[in-house]
Amino acid sequence: MEKLTIDLVSDVVCPWCYLGKARLELAIAEVQDEVGIDINWRPYRLNPDYPAEGVDQKAALEAKLGGAEAVKRGHEMLTGLGHEVGIAFDFDAIRIGPNTLDAHRLIHWAMIEGREIQDKVVDRLFKANFEEGKNVGDHAVLLAIAEEAGLDRSVIAPLLASDADKDTVIAEIEAAQKMGVNGVPFFIIDQQYAVSGAQTPDVLANAFREIAKAKAEARAGMN
Repeated sequence: MEKLTIDLVSDVVCPWCYLGKARLELAIAEVQDEVGIDINWRPYRLNPDYPAEGVDQKAALEAKLGGAEAVKRGHEMLTGLGHEVGIAFDFDAIRIGPNTLDAHRLIHWAMIEGREIQDKVVDRLFKANFEEGKNVGDHAVLLAIAEEAGLDRSVIAPLLASDADKDTVIAEIEAAQKMGVNGVPFFIIDQQYAVSGAQTPDVLANAFREIAKAKAEARAGMN
């Protein structure tokens, strides 16, 4: 079985990224007997200029998207797409639009413990923001998520209170932007192939099969 590694560039306040994660999981399930897939979550910030305490989510979205009606239409569409893949978006519950730098630091530290822990942290961050209306820029929320995912609260708390790895996360985002990533989700497969946007499970599954096939053929050609 061929193995692929996906570097998935995303932000935890991006609804299309949450949708992309759910669709990716369906695609992986579809090809699980054909292709092995590892996921590394990579940072991106849709709103790097938000202050540490966050902003009024409703006002910020209306300003960004051109009014309440445009926001309502977007949320209705995303809610419908979310239902198809088991996401219960509750956009009305989101009061604070957070700065996600600290959430990305937590994801970075989770990876040190392994992909499984990192995936749990990412999943809980998305759910906390989009389904529970929690402020994922709040350290108390982040510490609770860290603990739920199996991280040591006594280790994470002082890290969050410090500036640890802020430069690392920002540098990684800047590197992705230099590579041409200007929207998320963005899938980088085996550091060679790129897939942009929250593609449907069938599109992703077919891409994985084709890349795995090309990889196998390339290896055979070397022998």
